[in-house]
Amino acid sequence: MQTEAKKYNNIKLAVGITKGVVSFILLLLFVLLGYSLKLENFTRNFFSNGYIVLTANVFVIGAVSSVLFFPVSYFAEFYLEHKYNLSNQTFWKWIWENIKETLVGTAIGLPILLLFYFVLNFFGEGWWLPFGVIMFIISVLLARIVPIFIIPLFYKVTPVEDDELKSRIIELSKDAGLKVENIFKFDMSKNTKKANAAFTGLGKSKRILLGDTLVNGYSHDEIETVIAHELGHYKNKHIVKNIFTGTLFSFLTFFLIAKLYSLSIGWFGFKEIVQISALPLLVLWGSLIGLILNPITNIISRKFEYEADEYAAASTNKKEAFISTLNKLTDQNLGDREPHPLIEWFFYSHPSIQKRISALEKTR
Repeated sequence: MQTEAKKYNNIKLAVGITKGVVSFILLLLFVLLGYSLKLENFTRNFFSNGYIVLTANVFVIGAVSSVLFFPVSYFAEFYLEHKYNLSNQTFWKWIWENIKETLVGTAIGLPILLLFYFVLNFFGEGWWLPFGVIMFIISVLLARIVPIFIIPLFYKVTPVEDDELKSRIIELSKDAGLKVENIFKFDMSKNTKKANAAFTGLGKSKRILLGDTLVNGYSHDEIETVIAHELGHYKNKHIVKNIFTGTLFSFLTFFLIAKLYSLSIGWFGFKEIVQISALPLLVLWGSLIGLILNPITNIISRKFEYEADEYAAASTNKKEAFISTLNKLTDQNLGDREPHPLIEWFFYSHPSIQKRISALEKTR
């Protein structure tokens, strides 16, 4: 099982790294060779409004990228998942899910992009501060609406009907100091054989979501420990801490992008920061900064995961059941139990399952 898991995860990782590197190089060449400027000039033959020109450029770049990387997406998301018996999707179901993701992503992302362009024009080089504030507000709004409006676009979400399971979860929530009445399951099995659960939303939109693969394949004790882990994040104030650190890193990232963008405009022959053909530089700088910050955010995330694990074992008093569940989930999801330390340090937001189990075994 672990031999297959290592192969699966190593292939996924290699494909992801290769795609990221190739995307970066292609975008860099797109700017360096003057194609970005040519595309802007071409679209200005049809539109005079800068916002429409920006929209047209984004759609052209997005369409070309989708065509170029379709074979990679097919291999990583469809072929590989079927090869390792993890997917329940037909080819056309996979295509339809990707179309929906694109439509939803566009509906959310395009207004944000246009708003960014407005802020860039209005505030100039100081755009990073007001845009950081705007993105914080948007992230809070999205956290509230995603469980209610976005997730149901992709999955059928229904209330959990198992009264005993609901009662256990409600009691766990009370112990964590959280009132949760919205306990749902979603048809995760329509796409995958993997199992998962999540605590989502803010305020009145808070809800616990259980994949039907989890509900149907795990005992009440096992599901209880999974939910206790999620509640451990709430009890340890990880949600608040993540909002704080996420906001801090966002402002830092925007600040660094703004400075490097303004500094590098002349290197590529552009005259002003609002020039549409120069905007891909923002993505390039953002990618490099994200690469540097990624290990730092993952270190914080892994620390929180250990704390949530400890809470799950203590609050349920079912450490052995939790360890059994982690093993079961790892096998079902084809997780790599012991990835290379460097890979884990750089890419993993969760500790490896072997380290999590070792840490749990040391708890009382």
